[in-house]
Amino acid sequence: MNLPKRVEIIESGPRDGIQNEKIFIPTEMKIKLINALGETGVKRMEATSFVSPKHVPQMSDADTVYRNIEKREDVQYMALIPNKKGFDLARKSGVTSLALVVGASQTFNMKNVRMSIEESLQQLRSVVEKAKDLNYFVRFHISTAFCCPYEGLVEEAETLRIVRTLETYGVDEIVLCDTIGRANPRQVHELFCRVFDSTPIAKITAHFHDTYGFSKANALAALQAGVSSFDTAIGGLGGCPFAPGAAGNDSTEDFVYMLHEMGIETGIDFDKLMNCVNLVKEMTERKLTGHIQQLTQFQQSSIK
Repeated sequence: MNLPKRVEIIESGPRDGIQNEKIFIPTEMKIKLINALGETGVKRMEATSFVSPKHVPQMSDADTVYRNIEKREDVQYMALIPNKKGFDLARKSGVTSLALVVGASQTFNMKNVRMSIEESLQQLRSVVEKAKDLNYFVRFHISTAFCCPYEGLVEEAETLRIVRTLETYGVDEIVLCDTIGRANPRQVHELFCRVFDSTPIAKITAHFHDTYGFSKANALAALQAGVSSFDTAIGGLGGCPFAPGAAGNDSTEDFVYMLHEMGIETGIDFDKLMNCVNLVKEMTERKLTGHIQQLTQFQQSSIK
């Protein structure tokens, strides 16, 4: 198998994982989780997002969260912004690493940010230019890169077109997102291979949801295509307010456990990671989808 020796994990739980929780999570608990994740060996994470509190109320405390987390020098703390207003708010809060987003589906993009794909790209181009003038790090999510909850299969050519456009913007990282967890391993492998065939300058990252239970198979397909950085979420948290039916992200603890079993390094302390899972259990009433934590619970109950 063609596999990397080391994989980078980008923790998206505090942002993509939490954003869809219906019950508001206290700000201090979010800060506690982010600080704990910073102790695990994770070197990059999306800490929050500066979005409309009307549409995503869970992120209404973005400024307070970002200002009060313990920022380790060896950890990159990113914040997602959907537009120029989000950029201005993030900048005021001291954010220097940004995550932007555009959908590869017209319908999804319209529902997500109320703009067409081209309108998003044009507006965010100026945001990228301003960010790069300030020497900020910029990653760009391409949502619904494989499938859309409204339009179905997304044409590979459209996703590749957006990748090429973002390359001309000079972004640091491009994330291909299976927003609704509907992609399959063959589709994943083919798309990432075609992206790498274009010899991109930006780092290429994969982002999978586990709606149909395909996330690990898709991750393996991406690994074999040459991907070595992945977004995951602690506890398998996640979903998208604008993608009906989307389940949680691939769980960080499950993915890290699988990689370690395969002899692939991550630099992450697994025991500390599981402590973070316990913190998540205190934050939400939902049943976590991670298999490792379920197995741990079963083993503990059997011992008792």
